[in-house]
Amino acid sequence: MTQDEGKRAAAEAALKFLVPGEVLGVGTGSTVNFFIDALAARKKDVRAAVSSSNASTERLKKIGIPVLDLNEAGELSIYVDGADEANAQLQLIKGGGAALTREKIVAAASREFICIADESKLVDVLGKFPLPVEVIPMARAYIARELARLGGQPKWREGVITDNGNVILDVGGLEIFDPLQLEEQIGLLVGVVSVGLFARRPADVLLLGTANSVREIKAGSR
Repeated sequence: MTQDEGKRAAAEAALKFLVPGEVLGVGTGSTVNFFIDALAARKKDVRAAVSSSNASTERLKKIGIPVLDLNEAGELSIYVDGADEANAQLQLIKGGGAALTREKIVAAASREFICIADESKLVDVLGKFPLPVEVIPMARAYIARELARLGGQPKWREGVITDNGNVILDVGGLEIFDPLQLEEQIGLLVGVVSVGLFARRPADVLLLGTANSVREIKAGSR
């Protein structure tokens, strides 16, 4: 199974979590694109969606699914999104697509978070994938110095502006043994908008596309 086949299998498996007639949240990225494509066959069950990025919004509209502002939608039934890394506790690193702040907001507003990924994204310790941090532009250099003091190796993702008008620092060189503590520590730095650790609000279900099937891991099952 190729990586794309694993992503597609996980994305299609997420369809069983749809709550007919309710609004769902939809994330961002290549795996989510497979999910949106699969939604086309089930759009009669989808009243509307809330999207975490402009790119996903356009893709949803193309298949005929209305997209609402979160302020109008109320509580969401499920949130389906991918991850750059996941551990056995369903804590995640996200933000490779620079949509981490909106992803966090939509995840927080959803009753259940379904994370879809290929099996390569499951790791023992988070941090091999550089940790994205969304930063107010004027604070970029200051935050980079603070992240270096925490033991990271921050790099400005030049040329990338988030949908919120901010910049991204990717922090390499980390082994994240306590994701919740690091999420809170970085989040308290003045000028940080959001950190790409999803530990305070981890996934509820992780669907991993494997060579032969889709492996389902639920919160508390390991």
